[in-house]
Amino acid sequence: MGVALKEPMTLEAFLDWENRQGLKYEFDGFQPVAMVGVTTAHAAIQRNLLGLLFSRLRGHRCQAFGSDLKIQVAGRIRYPDGFIVCSPVAPNATVIDDPVVVFEILSPGTSYTDRIEKNREYRATLSIQRYVILEQSRPAASVYARVGDEWVADFVVGEAELALPEIGSNLPLAELYEGVPFAPDTDTTVSGA
Repeated sequence: MGVALKEPMTLEAFLDWENRQGLKYEFDGFQPVAMVGVTTAHAAIQRNLLGLLFSRLRGHRCQAFGSDLKIQVAGRIRYPDGFIVCSPVAPNATVIDDPVVVFEILSPGTSYTDRIEKNREYRATLSIQRYVILEQSRPAASVYARVGDEWVADFVVGEAELALPEIGSNLPLAELYEGVPFAPDTDTTVSGA
């Protein structure tokens, strides 16, 4: 018995299809992927992130956006939790092609996609200079930065600051995670080896 393989949807067909939907979908290069709801911790981190970015970018040529606006990366469509774009954006734009910094807040159900798939896509998008994955369970971030032709990883934890040289600013993790309801047994300290 043969199995019929479904033809991959094109990016253009996806964008046309998504415009008629009541929900948001990402496009993985093959098919639509429904966006799911988030936790209180996720929402609080995103709120803090966008608030900090908006305040630091006041009067700056760069702008910050949240997950209501989509980006096109490596032939795919993503709704990152936050991103910075430094080129002019048309008022009626629905897709940004040249983000500079991208933020994702890690959820258990999206861990593989955020750490592996999106990392590859963001690395393949030359405008992206920094990809930041914010942990949801403790104040910590995995930071991937473009250094020449390399994609270099760094980790920021505890009371440290997240450097964003693309906009000439730092974000203290304490402020990013302010008011985030961590589980009582979550250890937010870091010990050396």
